[in-house]
Order: sequence, then C-alpha cells, then structure tokens
Amino acid sequence: MTERFILVLDEGTTSTRAMLFAPDGAIHGTAQRELTQHYPAPGRVEHDPAEIWEHTLICGREMVERAGGADRIAAIGITNQRETVVAWDRVSGEPLARAVVWQDRRTAEACAALRAVGHEPFVQEATGLLLDPYFSATKMRWLLEHEPAVAEAARAGRLALGTVESWLVFRLTGGAHVTDATNASRTLLLPLAGAGWDAGLCDLFGVPITALGEVVGNAGEVGWTLPEWFGAPIPIAGMAGDQQSATIGQGCLAPGDTKATYGTGAFVLSNTGRTLPRSDHRLLGTVLYQLGDERTYAVEGSVFVAGSLVKWLRDRLGLISSADETEALAREVDHSGGVVIVPAHTGLGAPWWEPEARGIITGLSFASGKAEIARAALEAMAHQTHDLARAFAADGAPWQSLRIDGGMSVNDWMAQDVADLLGIAVERPEMVETTALGAAMLAGVGAGLFGSLDDAAAAMRGGSVRFDPVMLQDVRAERLERWRRALAAVRASSV
Repeated sequence: MTERFILVLDEGTTSTRAMLFAPDGAIHGTAQRELTQHYPAPGRVEHDPAEIWEHTLICGREMVERAGGADRIAAIGITNQRETVVAWDRVSGEPLARAVVWQDRRTAEACAALRAVGHEPFVQEATGLLLDPYFSATKMRWLLEHEPAVAEAARAGRLALGTVESWLVFRLTGGAHVTDATNASRTLLLPLAGAGWDAGLCDLFGVPITALGEVVGNAGEVGWTLPEWFGAPIPIAGMAGDQQSATIGQGCLAPGDTKATYGTGAFVLSNTGRTLPRSDHRLLGTVLYQLGDERTYAVEGSVFVAGSLVKWLRDRLGLISSADETEALAREVDHSGGVVIVPAHTGLGAPWWEPEARGIITGLSFASGKAEIARAALEAMAHQTHDLARAFAADGAPWQSLRIDGGMSVNDWMAQDVADLLGIAVERPEMVETTALGAAMLAGVGAGLFGSLDDAAAAMRGGSVRFDPVMLQDVRAERLERWRRALAAVRASSV
C-alpha cells in the first residue's frame, strides 16, 4: 500500500512553514517563508493576514507536490501562534485590518481599567487567564473601536473574528468558521469548564459573540480544503495552539508531565489531567487538548522574550550574524563578567504580568564584550525559567524533570544552563520540531491513523538527549542573586 503523509501547517510568529510527516514521525520535507513584522508604534506588533494566507498556500503546495499529489495526503494538521487576532469579512473572505499579534501591548490601559474596577478575579476564575493585553479579547475590542472597516462589518453582520488557525480554516475550506478549544481558551471569552463562548464575558469585553467561530475539538474532521488549493480536497483533522501542540508532541500526556518551549517567547506547560487548573501565583489555566467532549487541562507560565532576544542582538545591535554564534561565544568565557540581561522588551510575563516593564542590561564594564553579552542573553533563558519553576512549586506542582524544545533548545550550552540553574534533569528530543509533531499527532488521530494520542506518541516520537545539573550551589546562588537585583530594577522602573 502506498504510504500517505500528514501535512502540517505551522503558523509561527516570524515565519510560516509546511512540513510533511510520515506516520512513523519522519519528516519528508519542509517549506518555510518569513513573515513581515510590522511595528507601527512602540509596543505594537502586527502581521498582514493576506501574507499569512499566501505564504501558507505557497508552502503547502510545495509539500503536496513533494508528497506526490493531494491523494498522498491523509490529513492536514494546523498549529499556530496563539492570541493573535484576525478580523475579516465573512462574505468576501478578505481581511479588514492587519492582525494584532500576541506580543502587542496596545490594550494595556484597557486591561488596567478592567482590573481597577475589580473584574480580574471573576475573569481568572472563569477562564484561568489574567487581564493582560497578551490575550485576544481586548485586541478584538480595539479593532472594533479603531478600524472603521471592522466596525462597519460588525454593523452589517459580516464580521468574523478569530485567531490564526480560524482564519486559515476559513480560507482553506471556503467558509467554515471554527476555532479549536486550545486557541479559544486563550481569548478571555471561553470558560474553562464551558463548551462554548460565554455571553457575559463577550459583553464585558465588548466582543460580538456572533463574530466568533464555533468551538471544536482538537482531533477530528473540521472541513475539507477547496480543490483549487492543492489539486483535490484534503481533510483538516487536527488543530492546536503552538504551545499545546508542542506539549502533545513532547508526549506530555499524563498529569505532571511538563515541557518548556524556547521559541520567540518561552512557554512552560504542565499537564493537570481532567482537573481544572487553578493558580495562586499568577500562572495561567488553559485547555491542553479536547478529544470529543473531554478536555485535558494544563497550567502555563508564559515568558514573552526568548529567541526574540537573540534576534534583537543580531538584527538591531549587530553583535552577532547568526543565532548559532551565541553558543560559541558563551563557551569563550567562564562567566558573564557580572552582565545580566532582563529581556522585558515587550513587558514581563508570568509570574509578574507587568506589561509596562522594559528590558535592562546591568553590570557592564570596559571588560564586557560580545561574549559576555551573548552569554548573559542565554543565561536569561534559565533565569526566566527558574522564576516560573518557583511559581509552579508554590502552587504545589514542583517539576521533577523538564522536557525542552523549540529553536533555541538546540543550543547545548543553554540546555545545560537550564538544567544547572533549575537543579533538575532536562530532556531534549532528538527531533525538536515538537510543535509541528503535535499537530501531526492530532491530525493522525482525527483521520483515524491512530486510535489515541498515546498510540500516536508511541509511533511518531523518537529518542531524547538528557542534561543533568552539575553547577555548584554557590555559583547558582550568586547567579540568582544578580538576577534578582536586575529584575527588581526593571520592576521598580515600570511602576
């Protein structure tokens, strides 16, 4: 029998990719195109929805051709940057404004106003989330208030609002307006225990519930692509937000399993099973996945700046010509020379949630050079992860080990530093593309290639590399104290 493949559309923050997976987890091809980053004002980040769609189609077609045609594709899986909001006309199918990206902070004042009148406890209890511009609802409201085309479409009953996977499914199918439970759980509009959108939350944030798509599970057929896109219809059978997808791709399918993804930002998720996640230390509760009507949940800690810090060193400061240089530079010196970077370029995420905070470099001297700054940038990943580990432990969920993935995790020096600072074993899969792998696993289950996610994990995941801590306690203590002082300076300046 001719082998059939799973096509994954991976919609990241900085690029769009299409990847071709075999049922054994082997990757048979990748196509990638960078996305243009629009920064119209400080704290604002936008994408062009039309560019996202065009790049998706180009990359997807390349992989379908690589597979040998649409009939060789068993199913499509989609994973995406979460919280980013797209507004489009459900009649014409055209975008009505630029997408407001998850990193965008333009609604910080609106969130502060809602907190000031006491709405956050209710919102957190219902959704597991905090009132922060990171999430989608205030972005949706901003578009309605500031983009005339969006407001007009709402008045005419033609407005569609959704996250990136919702936008792509609409375009791929020619009109299906759906969103999966993981992405829906990041909007501030979906109760963790509720099947669909909450009218009261929609009213609170001023979002018309009629503009939102139907909430569906993460594995199962949600529609077929129009034949003109890939030559023949292909079922879309799996969808998940990128961090949930990576957690699935890491095989974190049992309560307590924990992973950290180091991409543009850094995100830690810990599986809580069927138990609704609650945090007293400003972590988030989120849907990990929904199969049928059954949901599995997770506690999440979100850091806004990880790989984007290295990109900033390369593109804005010109200190490096490629991200790969940071590992060699970090190994050139025995320590950072007292240099500490707190990368709050777009605010502080968990467990602080201070959107007005901004980054800082401390401890500079005339002895500081590229190597010290590059090492401090990598050390910031371990420092931020340590802050999250303390919050998880305070909530009664200490990490016994940590599975890491994402583009930065291929850096062996950084992976070892995370293990050293946390004082626990860190495991990295041999194949670090776990975000795309999770979407492939979901699509495989949704298309009937596997009977369960456990079966998919057994078939598609490979081995891993282990990093055990070796740092001396006094070195760790000194590192953490320098970080604490630098972090305190950042937080004091944001008041």
